[in-house]
Amino acid sequence: MLKMSLITMPFGLTEPLFVPEYWDPPSLFNLAEKTGFDIESLIFSFAIGGIGAVLYHLVQRRNLIEIPVSERKHARHRLHRYILLVSVLVFALLAFFTSLNHIYCGIIALFTGALATLYCRPDLKGKIWIGGLLFSLLYFLYFGSILPFYPDYVELYWNLEALSQVLILGIPLEELLFAFSFGMLWSSLYEHLYWQRMVKEIKL
Repeated sequence: MLKMSLITMPFGLTEPLFVPEYWDPPSLFNLAEKTGFDIESLIFSFAIGGIGAVLYHLVQRRNLIEIPVSERKHARHRLHRYILLVSVLVFALLAFFTSLNHIYCGIIALFTGALATLYCRPDLKGKIWIGGLLFSLLYFLYFGSILPFYPDYVELYWNLEALSQVLILGIPLEELLFAFSFGMLWSSLYEHLYWQRMVKEIKL
C-alpha cells in the first residue's frame, strides 16, 4: 500500500492540466488559483494510490507470491514494460493531439491501460473489473458524504459547462468514470509492476 501510494503521489503534479478547464478547487494558500499546483492534489494522489491497490484484498483474501523467472519469459510478457506505459502514452496523445477535456483523456488512458494489462496478465481479470467497481463504490460514498454538508460544492468548483453536465445524486459523471477506470488499473498495478500473483489464502 505504501509503495503504491508513493508511486501515485507524483501524479498530483498534473493538476495544472485540470485547473481551470475541469475544475477550480479551493486550496491551501490559494495555490491552485495562483499556480495550478496545490498540496491537496499530492495528498489525494497518495491516498487513492494505496487504497486503489489494496481495496480488492479487503474483499477477497489473497496472498501474493512471486512469479518465477522462467514464467516471465513467456511470449505474453515480452510487452510487459511497454504495456506499463500504455496509459501514459494514450494520455499524452489525447492531450496534445485532441481538444478533449483532460479529464476525458485521463479516463480513456486509465481504461486503455487496464485493458492492455489483461493481455499480459489475464490472471488479474477478476481483480481489474472488481477493483474498478469497488473503488467506484468507495469514491461514490466518499463524495456523497461531502455533498450534504456542502450542497453547492460541485456547482461552485467544477466547470460543468465543459463537461457532460450529468450528475448522479449530485456527483459529476466524470468523477465516477475516473474512479472506475482508476480502480481498474490501480487494482492490478502492484502485481504487474512487481511480478506478483495472487493465490488463495490457506487457513490452518
